Amino acid sequence: MTLPNQNAASRQAEKLAQDVLGLSKNILLVNLRYMGAAVNALKMHAIPQGGMATDGQQIYYNPWHVLKGYKADKETTARDLLHVYLHCIFHHPFIHSMVHQAYWDLAVDIAVESTINNMGLDIVDNIRQPHQGKVLADMQAKLKMLTAEKIYRHLLDNPPSDQEYARLAGLFYCDDHAIWYKPQPPEQMGGGTGEQDHEEADGDLLDQQDGKGDGQDQQEGDCNSQKPSAPLSCEELEALWKKISQQIQVDMETTSRNQGRGAGNMTQNLREVNRQRYDYKSFLQRFAVLGEAMQVNDDEFDMIFYTYGLNMYKNMPLIEPLEYKEVKRIKEFMIAIDTSGSVSGGLVQKFIEKTYNIFKQTENFFTKVNIHIIQCDYEIQEAAKITNQEEFDRYLAHMTLKGFGGTDFRPVFDYVDDMIRNKEFTNLKGLIYFTDGYGTFPAKKPIYDTACVFIRDDYGTPDVPPWVIRLVLEPGDIDETQRII
Repeated sequence: MTLPNQNAASRQAEKLAQDVLGLSKNILLVNLRYMGAAVNALKMHAIPQGGMATDGQQIYYNPWHVLKGYKADKETTARDLLHVYLHCIFHHPFIHSMVHQAYWDLAVDIAVESTINNMGLDIVDNIRQPHQGKVLADMQAKLKMLTAEKIYRHLLDNPPSDQEYARLAGLFYCDDHAIWYKPQPPEQMGGGTGEQDHEEADGDLLDQQDGKGDGQDQQEGDCNSQKPSAPLSCEELEALWKKISQQIQVDMETTSRNQGRGAGNMTQNLREVNRQRYDYKSFLQRFAVLGEAMQVNDDEFDMIFYTYGLNMYKNMPLIEPLEYKEVKRIKEFMIAIDTSGSVSGGLVQKFIEKTYNIFKQTENFFTKVNIHIIQCDYEIQEAAKITNQEEFDRYLAHMTLKGFGGTDFRPVFDYVDDMIRNKEFTNLKGLIYFTDGYGTFPAKKPIYDTACVFIRDDYGTPDVPPWVIRLVLEPGDIDETQRII
């Protein structure tokens, strides 16, 4: 007799949870109209255990967990839903495989909770918000902008102790992120059995439900539990949420500008998500030149005459494939490193390693090259010439930064101009300068392309002459260990 009663209670709990979720969604839509696309993008699906989670396509929820939260604080469910929606809007589930999962989980929860707190909306104020205040204030003083990426890198650079991590995770935890890293069937999601939630929720809230609780009066609606939709690929989901994020950003900056007090944190996160991202490898291709490489040229090889000769003359082809072809690769190149005191030595070395790793790939690097690496602050500190991969290996193995004074870019350009006059280069395509950008540039544009590579920070990038190509990278674009997406 116990099993039928449990089934009836579960059906009644699910019906009540659907009502709570539907009410909470409507509250969000009334107060945050720009959230409509995000709310409609995620379908609801009940699971038998755990709490709440999303994979970017569904919101999985345990009815008993929803009822327990609503019973403790009526604003909790609306806040939990907003928390989940913001994860997707900020692209938090779509991450690089090398990410430190524990730190990323904590970083995204802190970023989302900070965004919610700064909205200043009474409808999402709940009991956990006051306890988060001091942590967020301390972090804001250090990082200026509380985006997930910046918080994540702060945790990597300043790893918390196990006790501190547990304390922070407890303050900001809302939903389970395990599905982001290893997709699993909905029925296996979450932890625990849900019995505690059942016992605490199976009282006053169930008594408030009219009817016998047999689940037969369940009405169809937007929040009713549904079977999961046909799964979208990761690329399709990421494209969907990119479109939604851009739509919300435009809406917030125009028609919905006055919705929600303190929306600056939300806007900062949206700008971070929707900013144009650069592929450094593709960028370097603009400095490539045509040249001959030793490889079979399939484009100019006629297989018909080749096979005809094999058939007619018994393994004697009429023609042989060409053993060389024209390709675009980097042959002559200049790398300048700003070694002034304001530039991070660690990032400089990572930049050189990243550039080398791209160069050494066979499709980017000729066997014989003419690459010069210059270190300069207010004067030339070191100049090294690289002619092959072995020399590049030795340079990286013994690389030592020199300088750390003021910044003046003119000595580098004078040095390169002298090399061109002395015919050190035959077809120099460009110069890449890794710098913070604060220094004196030449008055005239050189005869070769010049690109300044900046590492993005909270203070923007400095003004440079119009003839300088600007490339703004994240630390994760240089250091793979900090890469997120």
